[in-house]
Amino acid sequence: MIEVNDLVKWYGPVLAVDHLQFQIPAGRIIGFLGPNGAGKSTTLRILTGYLSPTSGGATIAGFDVLRQSQNARAHIGYLPENNPLYPEMRVDEYLHYRGKLHGMNRNERRQRIDVVTDRCSLEQLRRRLIGQLSKGNRQRVGLAQALLHNPPVLVLDEPTSGLDPNQITQVRSLVAELRGKHTVILSTHILREVEMSADEVIVIARGKIVAQGTIDELRQTARTGSKIIIELQADARSVSSVFAEVDGVQDVDASARDGWCTAAVTPATGADPREALGKVITTNGWTVREMRHDKASLEELYTQITAEQDVANTNAA
Repeated sequence: MIEVNDLVKWYGPVLAVDHLQFQIPAGRIIGFLGPNGAGKSTTLRILTGYLSPTSGGATIAGFDVLRQSQNARAHIGYLPENNPLYPEMRVDEYLHYRGKLHGMNRNERRQRIDVVTDRCSLEQLRRRLIGQLSKGNRQRVGLAQALLHNPPVLVLDEPTSGLDPNQITQVRSLVAELRGKHTVILSTHILREVEMSADEVIVIARGKIVAQGTIDELRQTARTGSKIIIELQADARSVSSVFAEVDGVQDVDASARDGWCTAAVTPATGADPREALGKVITTNGWTVREMRHDKASLEELYTQITAEQDVANTNAA
């Protein structure tokens, strides 16, 4: 559905996008992440036809974004980071205007406006002037216009910016509903939203892809992996010694407090030593208060990946 081939963008002497190449199959939700200045917004603007690449290219639903720009854009719904709206227009008027730009007739516009205002919780605001809306409600108008023509591809750049917690939950549910029906690129600094919504993640830094895959795949390649946390009534030194000998255990960090020991066990790559740990706990007669499997969060993975990239760039310089 989306193909990016050797994409390059220079701004004068500054290389913003450095030979990007990736594919996104139809119906997938992709988290597109990176620090400020990484080239995320530039890449999205090229995909949506607002910028031309210096070299390389991309296709949307088989249409070249440069040579077949009109056809490619017809297949995209775009919510940019800085949501451009007309403050003097009412919500209904604006959505009708956007529908006309997409070539929708009046009946199609009415039907789709009913759908998107319902999905974006705008029913009570349809006759309000956009300039009188809160930032969060203006963001929902932007999301509604992106969905209006029911495009197969959605590009959402910071879609939850300015929303309150309840509205963020609504947008998260909406994005989840789009899975399988639309191909979605979701760019946001709220990593929890990506972790809960995305099928895969692409991380870029300095215009290059530095990590790509599912969150579980990123855990496998990153040094920040899962840990098994065990709270038991035992001596911390004994726990460290015994657990370190269990097959599949890479490292043990144990500490004691108020007669209880908390052990953070790092499994070896590809291993799950929980059953073996349970057996040695039983053998030693230790009382267990808790055992849980803590997986590295996307935030931890992202921090590690981007930090490693900064170190690599510093060394290269």
